[in-house]
Parts: sequence; C-alpha cells; structure tokens
Amino acid sequence: MIHFYNENKIPFVLFCVIFISQCLFSQNTEKSNAVYQGKKWLNINYARDTLTGHLMDIYLPVDGTAPYPVIMTIAGSAFFSNDSKAQAFSIGQPLLKKGFAVVAVNHRSSHQAIFPAHVNDIKGALRFIRKHASEYQLDTSFIGIAGNSSGGNLAAMMGTSAAVQKYSVGYKIMFIEGDVGNNSRQSSRVDAVVDWYGPTAFEKMDSCGSDIIHDAADSPESVYIGGLVQENPDLCALANPITYVDKSDPPFLIIHGKADPLVPFCQSVLLYEALTTAGVPCELIAVPDAGHGGAWEDDYQDRMVSFFEKELSKKRKGGN
Repeated sequence: MIHFYNENKIPFVLFCVIFISQCLFSQNTEKSNAVYQGKKWLNINYARDTLTGHLMDIYLPVDGTAPYPVIMTIAGSAFFSNDSKAQAFSIGQPLLKKGFAVVAVNHRSSHQAIFPAHVNDIKGALRFIRKHASEYQLDTSFIGIAGNSSGGNLAAMMGTSAAVQKYSVGYKIMFIEGDVGNNSRQSSRVDAVVDWYGPTAFEKMDSCGSDIIHDAADSPESVYIGGLVQENPDLCALANPITYVDKSDPPFLIIHGKADPLVPFCQSVLLYEALTTAGVPCELIAVPDAGHGGAWEDDYQDRMVSFFEKELSKKRKGGN
C-alpha cells in the first residue's frame, strides 16, 4: 500500500523521492524471484491466519550443504506496506550466493495495526522458523537479520529487545514479544544485525534535519505509533531500539548515507553511540553523499556479507 501525504505536509516531488528510494531494492525483483534456481517456499503463513502481512518466503542457496545458516530480511516501506517480502528478497540475494538461507518476511501495515504489531510480527516469524527449522533445512544455531529504512528499525529492535516480554516507559506498557503464531517456547533472539539507515529516535528526526515533517499527524512515525510524535514521548521511546540496548545484544553493522533527506544520518549515530557505550560490538559505515537508499551499492553489500560471514564463523567457534 502506498500512503499519500497531504500536499501541505510533503510536496509531490518528495513523495516521488520516497517511492523511488523504496524501489531501489526492487528493480527486477519480481523477475529474479520467479526465476530463482534454488529451492524455495513461497507464501508461508507464520501466524496461522489468512493475513498477507503474515506471509514469508524462504530461499535456500543453490550451492552448499543443508542445513543452512539463516538471514531474515525486512524491506522498508515507512511501515505502510503489508506485502514487501519481494523487496526483502532483494536484500538477501547477495547472501544467498554465500551459502545463507534467506527468509524474506512481511509484517502488518501501520494502517492495519500500530506499534508494537510490526515488532510482534517479526518476533513471531523468528519463532516460527526455529520451530520448523528441520522442515525447511535451516540451521537456526545462527540467525542474522537485515532491514532497510523502517525495516532497519525493526531489525535493530530484534537485536536489542531479545527476551523482552513487556516493557514500560512512563505510563505506557507494551507487550514487545507478543504471541503471533504462538510457538512461545521458541526464542526470537538473533545473532547479528545489519541496519540499513533505519530510524530510531522519532522525536529527534525533524531537529536533525529532514525533507519531510516527521512530527506531522500523517508522518510514517506518527501513524506507526498511533499519535503525534511530539505528544507521545513514551511511545517514541518504546518504538526506539536504543531503549532496550544492553551489553548482551548481538553485534551490529549500521550503514547510512550522510545525505539522507528522509531518515537523517543522526538516527544511526544515536544507535551507534548507545551500542558502543554498552559494550556491544558495532560498526557504523557513513556513506558520503548518499541519499535514502543510495548506500545500496556493491561495496556496501559486500560489507554486509562479510559481516555476517565473520559473525557466523565466530558463532561456530564458540566466540559469539
């Protein structure tokens, strides 16, 4: 679903920028998805219901030996899409070539359900693949996660909120783990995170500098939390992966364009600072002159792949 902003809040030209930037990952995606030569399962419902937002696709590498280590991928959509797993497949393509299984996942749209529904969905998907690992030839002793834009926020949330059942800030209490698909005996913990230019502190986005008004009532962030950003600091904190950071979090790689006009670069700096202060292994790659989605280049894709390969090797040696 495409969300059209009030023209007083965002110019049509800028809406086009948002749409084009979110499509950078999806160029030729449908075609490459359809002709992919490896084994795949499409449209698996991880919640045992009939919602499009609860579907995932699983892809196995053409080469290698099962079971395969896993990377879950989440595409950005400003939290507005309930069907972006085809774009999520694009994030995973470089990883398939290196022997990782890729789980491309949908979540509900913020027009269908507000925070923490999206977080509950991804955690439910993680529990599902652990429960059904043998059926899909997955080695869930290593599960990494990667996402871009709003998908980067959700990937970061998976990294920092492991084992958080519920959490309170001020007068707000949220059930972070949720019970989507049940499988409550399974863990939703991940072993490594790649966050491509995801938002973190919603209340600071406008003050950091942005070409859209994130404080507006129809901004992606206000719709996502179900209220105006500046009037709901407790909700903003609960939706911010920084809130849950502690030293037990998995290693992070953060990649962000310094010229991003939609999700300001400061959002990744804040996350990086919080992780490093807590003693979590973390690297922030600042991509000069890159706008929203502009960091998706071969060199940085290779950095993502190398990061996951390194963390997989550490895990198998007992060092992670």
